[in-house]
Amino acid sequence: MLLLGIDTSGKNASAALFDSDSETFLAQTTLYTQKTHSQVIMPIVKDILAQAGKEMSDIGGIAVANGPGSYTGLRIGVAAVKALSFGLGVKCCGVSTLLGLACSNLAYKGHICSIMSARGDLVYTCTYKSDGFCVEQVTEEQIISKNELAEYLAFNVGEALLCGDGAADFFNEFRSPVFTIAPPQSRLQNAAGVCLAGISRKLGEPDALEVSYLQKVKAEKDLEDKNANKN
Repeated sequence: MLLLGIDTSGKNASAALFDSDSETFLAQTTLYTQKTHSQVIMPIVKDILAQAGKEMSDIGGIAVANGPGSYTGLRIGVAAVKALSFGLGVKCCGVSTLLGLACSNLAYKGHICSIMSARGDLVYTCTYKSDGFCVEQVTEEQIISKNELAEYLAFNVGEALLCGDGAADFFNEFRSPVFTIAPPQSRLQNAAGVCLAGISRKLGEPDALEVSYLQKVKAEKDLEDKNANKN
């Protein structure tokens, strides 16, 4: 099956084509962009299809990073995948951005800690265990402070590979010989990791695809605060 992967969860806009039968990436593009993801993601998809000599009709399924991450970016990616899935008549699935990051680094044998920047001193994080071929989730996906994460890793994990857009700041703040930071090419969110995570997921109908924020959006928080103040 030809699986299209899309990730718009952070600064990167990324798309990849993965042939699950031969376990080969036919094409992939990751663009670190200041533009809105809606401006670049579909041109990237069309470009990698052209470069691989494939047509839209060749796509057998689609996987997309559905959170956590940028509220706007996630909505754009999920909406694009829903439109593609409906239009092509193919099924799709949402993949945790944190799992996608771990899968991008699955060649590492040991604990992998995905860290994404949230608000203030908070990070989205999840820890996995890799045997070099697949990853197993060790903790729940959560949003916690950097100090809480550092304490957890120190007392429960020890050596770990750090990845994600919050990994560099965490690594620099809590320097330790037991921490290794992922190399630049696999440190940030990308569609290749989404494909690798997506091949083990059951594809479903596009109307069931939703965004998973891990925390309430600002508008919801503001409304709750407003209602609380009234009471």
